Amino acid sequence: MAASLRVLIVDDEPLARQRLAELLAEQPAVEIVGYATNGEGAIAEIEDLDPDLVFLDVQMPGKSGLDVVREIGPDAMPPTIFVTAFDQYALTAFDVAAVDYLVKPFDDERFEQAFRRARRVIELEQVGQLAAQLRTVLEQGGPGAPAPGPAPRPGGYLERVAVESRGQVRVVAVRAIDYITASGAYVLLHAGSERFVVRERLQTLEERLDPARFFRIHRSTIVQVDRIETLLRAGGGDYGVRLRGGIELKVSRSRFEALERRLGV
Repeated sequence: MAASLRVLIVDDEPLARQRLAELLAEQPAVEIVGYATNGEGAIAEIEDLDPDLVFLDVQMPGKSGLDVVREIGPDAMPPTIFVTAFDQYALTAFDVAAVDYLVKPFDDERFEQAFRRARRVIELEQVGQLAAQLRTVLEQGGPGAPAPGPAPRPGGYLERVAVESRGQVRVVAVRAIDYITASGAYVLLHAGSERFVVRERLQTLEERLDPARFFRIHRSTIVQVDRIETLLRAGGGDYGVRLRGGIELKVSRSRFEALERRLGV
């Protein structure tokens, strides 16, 4: 009987860890040897458990998944499948020679594809080849090298966001987004008459948007600047904006002057 594939799951979201565990439970000869909820924990578990395969979330508090790869080093890093909500990081994952990546929310078929690829790499003993590719990237420090922390590289701001719509994964172009609102642990992307839900904090998403295109007008709202048609001043010190199409949004008093300067008023 073949030895079990020893897997470590790293994700700060309990539901995400549970989903991966359920999908892995359907695979033959797989043993989940541990879980980690942040980058520091991931590093410790990788060093202690020496897993065969790691499912590694990219966006985590503190050290990101890319920081984990850099700290472990190319020779010691097990084959890795990155899990990410944003395609910018998925592309970087390929740059640092990950086995594959999963864009949240992913379906069962996409998981199967990534997992089969990982098992094939491990069975064919191609791990050394991945390590060599990763070492080259880190030594060159080129555009594919993981940047410290989750902040996007210059010119590397989000251009697309993967979202689930009616049971399917849909890619929404950032340029199509009119404004973004916070809803607890989620954000709502408003694009014309459509609305998309993404499991991400507004602050985290703001850091990955081009500040030349987007402006945070309220603690719970980000707007694409070129959608603003009119600045609104109401009685009692209330401020707002009217977007093309007629949508009106509240602007925080503390942000209104900065918005005026941004618009050249």
